Amino acid sequence: MTTLPVLNPQRFLADGFDLSAQLARYLDLSIEELAGRLPTSTNDLAAIHPGAFDPEQAGRFYEETVGTGHLLELAAWHLGSADYIADTLRLQQRFARGQVLDFGGGIGSHALAAAALPEVERVWFVDLNPHNRAFVQARAVELGLGAKLSCYRDMADPALPVRFDTIVCLDVLEHLSDPADQLALFAERLAPAGIALLNWYFFKGFQGEYPFHFDAPELVEAFFRTLQSRFLEVFHPYLITTRAYRLA
Repeated sequence: MTTLPVLNPQRFLADGFDLSAQLARYLDLSIEELAGRLPTSTNDLAAIHPGAFDPEQAGRFYEETVGTGHLLELAAWHLGSADYIADTLRLQQRFARGQVLDFGGGIGSHALAAAALPEVERVWFVDLNPHNRAFVQARAVELGLGAKLSCYRDMADPALPVRFDTIVCLDVLEHLSDPADQLALFAERLAPAGIALLNWYFFKGFQGEYPFHFDAPELVEAFFRTLQSRFLEVFHPYLITTRAYRLA
């Protein structure tokens, strides 16, 4: 019997599941070089944003333009907000089971933690950015979770299950040009007794510090109308932005 690693919130608080060391190796940087780049990673990523662009081109931007800069920005956020991330992992522990979809999973903190749970059969990690996919697959292998986690570009891949018992989509919906459509797709792919863990932040910031976010009023209204018609919120006790939903 294979013994899986314990990737619980306390472990994340300690070292982000060995995030710094793994990212330094992946990017061929020293720990010191990585530490020097993390504090400016958010501004560095924002600097390559072209300003206003066609929403239909957003996917191509994340897939082809942001490159490894997204890994640095995500690592800085996860390591700098460890207490918050730990609570999202506790919430995931509460609900995750069976076949788990991590949609737009970034650097893989939640996908890896889910793969280590005995209630989870397999984690299907989906992310447009090829660097994110490669890094998360490498992390999974290093942590002994390679057999329970696989990476894909999008949900249309025929290898993915028709239904998921758990869907995790964190800090992603605000980056989509049609988040309501994504919610509808989640509703179609969520198992009847399944749980979706979602959050969003449709706001470009008080000083435009989040240029990657969509915030058009009609887009936000369509999102909430879809959410309220397709899902019912399930209470959880954690004071975080992530919410739990079942099908309505």
